[in-house]
Amino acid sequence: MTAMTHLSVPKTMSALLLVEAGNPPTLAVVERDVPTPRPGEVLLRVDACGFCHHDYLVMTGTLRRGVAPGVVLGHEIAGTVVALGQGAMMFREGERVVSLLTAACGTCPRCLAGREHRCVNGAGIGHGRDGGFAEYVALPETSLVAVPNSIPPERAALLACPAGVALSGIDTAEVAEGETVVVTGAGGGLGSHAVQLAAGRGAQVIAVTSSPDKAAGLEQLAASVVVEVGDGPDLAEIVLAFTEDEGADVVIDTVGPPLWSDSLWCLGQFGRIALLGDVTGEPASVRLAEVIFRDLRLTGVSGVSRRTLERCVEMAAAGGLEPVVADVLPLNAEGAEETVRMVRERSPLGRVVLIPN
Repeated sequence: MTAMTHLSVPKTMSALLLVEAGNPPTLAVVERDVPTPRPGEVLLRVDACGFCHHDYLVMTGTLRRGVAPGVVLGHEIAGTVVALGQGAMMFREGERVVSLLTAACGTCPRCLAGREHRCVNGAGIGHGRDGGFAEYVALPETSLVAVPNSIPPERAALLACPAGVALSGIDTAEVAEGETVVVTGAGGGLGSHAVQLAAGRGAQVIAVTSSPDKAAGLEQLAASVVVEVGDGPDLAEIVLAFTEDEGADVVIDTVGPPLWSDSLWCLGQFGRIALLGDVTGEPASVRLAEVIFRDLRLTGVSGVSRRTLERCVEMAAAGGLEPVVADVLPLNAEGAEETVRMVRERSPLGRVVLIPN
């Protein structure tokens, strides 16, 4: 815990806004009033904010549903508490925290059941309400978790998403020691953390990427095999050969439609697939007979619970989880434009993190 500190807060701040969606999008840095925390909220000085593929999809216009007009994007927030709203008692000024992906109320049936990411009263941070692409953000204290000073802000920002979402997928699929796990989109934010976490459980991980230059990095994350999709045999053939025609036990799918058919064919009897991402928004078909007669289990994973985020913080503090930071850029129009370009070209291994000031 950090000792009580009284931190000065300016009246205005810089915020990155999406002016017009497109490819590339039109972005601008504007001056806004620093938000005032409402009852039960705290004001954070944003120390770092990861750039998620979700942000990219909103910026390019692929994702529109539920996005608040003029919203400040960014949900992968690491910050320092600088002011407390009325009744806020969970944190102190000067304490470092990371955010969930949802501004969770903490009292509804879903929050009480540990499903804060689907809070009945909540809104998506950086989606339905302002997020972390700004110097300050106000959030409910129930959507925050303390983080020790030993974890740098650029790494702490990635503990909920992508690391926590990846861990939720690993948990949902019940990955166990000795199993074979296929991770699609392995070079991205979700995928790189899923590779690391599945390998940490003793699984043999087949990391699937369309970027040949990421192979060495994925091997360093303990991937057993790196498969470069696009040339040669299809993914299912490679997985079946690797598993002596048994098929994989688990697929952690962070891509969706582009590899959907292969992902299903990769699985052996009683296989499990955790769906973490959809990079195109296109329809995907499934032959139900294949699901039925191979006793497959398909589960969507859309967020991270408070307890899972706490586990990620504990793992990172103990050295059992290393957030994968591809690059650190300034939170301004130029930094954001460069990040959009990198994501469009699929060049980062892991996440790009934006830093205010």
